[in-house]
Amino acid sequence: MSSLEKLFAIIETVVSEQKLGLPFTAIVNRTGLPKASVHRTLKGLTELGYLHFNPETKHYHGALKLTALGAEVIGNFNLRNHLHPHLQKMHDETDHTCNAAILENDQGIFIDKIEVQHYGIRLFSAVGKSFPLHSTALGKVFLAYHPSVAEKILRRKLTAYTDNTIIEAPVLRKELATIRKNGYAIDHEEITRGVICVAAPVFGMSGDVICAISITFPSYIYNDRGINPEIAVLKRYSNDISGSFK
Repeated sequence: MSSLEKLFAIIETVVSEQKLGLPFTAIVNRTGLPKASVHRTLKGLTELGYLHFNPETKHYHGALKLTALGAEVIGNFNLRNHLHPHLQKMHDETDHTCNAAILENDQGIFIDKIEVQHYGIRLFSAVGKSFPLHSTALGKVFLAYHPSVAEKILRRKLTAYTDNTIIEAPVLRKELATIRKNGYAIDHEEITRGVICVAAPVFGMSGDVICAISITFPSYIYNDRGINPEIAVLKRYSNDISGSFK
């Protein structure tokens, strides 16, 4: 383990128990690092103001200087820029249109899109455009992981965009439970005829769903060979992107 890796291992270990803090012995045990190395690093981080040592409890805590760094990162973080390289790789791997979206109040908003031009089908998505939650794969992901929003939507009269749109609240509620179980949602031509979409959640540091990603393709692919390959790729990238926030 390099010196840099040791440094961050100690910081992450201390911050993981921020409420009560950790004593020197616990930090040594949890990191598995030599006592001398841990002592030297803790002393340096405390002197620099990144850790705080409580002489009464003899516990170390993360200091406000770490909070200031985090606040600066969060305040200037661009979600679309962070997602785009992952979305591009997913597009290159599947040769399908790939989207990313966020939840805003009771509708979804597309924040990025890498489109395939050779489908011959006009897709519903466009960056900055809003979309309904009950009839799209991305939207159903948001409903599945945001119960309060789901209850609000389920109390409404739902619009049917195609013959496949789910407009019965009990049926949609059951599908949302399946989405949470499987980790992905499917739009079976529910917003646009001839188009299938699969979507999955992206989890942030706190474990909440901060956005969703999707793969969109013609329904004949589903009819010809099924969509297990697309689902596998989608879930892999969903996990990878979620992991990038930890």
